[in-house]
Amino acid sequence: MTDFTSLPDLAVRSFGGSVLAASDESFEEKENLINPWKPEFKPETFGAKGQEYDGWETARRRPGDNGELGHDWAIVRLGLPGVIRGVVIDTAWFKGNFPPYASVEACSVPGYPSVAELAAADWTEIVPQSPLKGDAEHPFEVTVARRFTHIRLNMFPDGGIARLRVHGEVVADPALLTGLTVDLAALENGARVTGCSNMFYSRPDNMLAPGLARNQAEGWETARRREPGNEWAIIKLAAPGVVKLAEIDTTNLKFNAPAAASLSGIDARSASLDDEAAWSVLLERTRLQPDCRHRFRLDGSHEVTHVRVDIYPCGGIARLRLLGDLTTAGEQALITRWQGLA
Repeated sequence: MTDFTSLPDLAVRSFGGSVLAASDESFEEKENLINPWKPEFKPETFGAKGQEYDGWETARRRPGDNGELGHDWAIVRLGLPGVIRGVVIDTAWFKGNFPPYASVEACSVPGYPSVAELAAADWTEIVPQSPLKGDAEHPFEVTVARRFTHIRLNMFPDGGIARLRVHGEVVADPALLTGLTVDLAALENGARVTGCSNMFYSRPDNMLAPGLARNQAEGWETARRREPGNEWAIIKLAAPGVVKLAEIDTTNLKFNAPAAASLSGIDARSASLDDEAAWSVLLERTRLQPDCRHRFRLDGSHEVTHVRVDIYPCGGIARLRLLGDLTTAGEQALITRWQGLA
């Protein structure tokens, strides 16, 4: 798999994605395309429509009166609009009923457009019509550097696709952030984890995800540390700002929560992330409780671009929220990026 798969899945349901419409879903529902779990399969599970699959499957197409065969499509609203760096079309378990070809288009429409409005939108092809194999993941890099809000998956002419993954970089709308107190560490606002010491069980970006973690797998969890020291992760904030309230949530982590945590910040515009002396303490090492949401008010005296969370010695965090204000430079950075990718 290519490097873009380390980026967030902008379309996954747990991040707010939704399949708005499809040309056909006679066998299996279109909503399965963006389920967060890996496709599952149980042989000889026949329902009224045939063998059950964990994916989107359409009826067999037949030429119409005009002799044209046509093709099937599905429209997905990205839960996290942004720049798409790659797409994965997964035909897992579809061995004799997969589509031989597929393509992907994308568009950017403000607000909350209807399906009819999206049909009339200006769509850009980001993955040309490409061959597919059965029961396989197909990664496609995307080179169109624009912000998109919706994608359209086309399969030629029909068949089944288990999952669609749309990996990219979140680009937040500055109109929803400027002048407000916001979560500077939210994935949906454009924050990212840029480094961590350990992600044995799950990725640290999970702790920046929208909503609440439903189980341990939806947070960040490290392996059990057997050597001296502690685990850590560095978050690049959505834009430069001042953090005033930190929330460290260990919900669902009953026997593997860290014993303690601390927060430090740095302004990477004037210092290197490798310069330990340039990091300022935002939250001193503080005891944590398992399966608990902790909230800490900070003094808000440091303008920072990155925050490092240290956990002692190891364990997991379900969610990390860093509420604060964008600085003037932070607001301008968001506006500049938005304008450059619109």
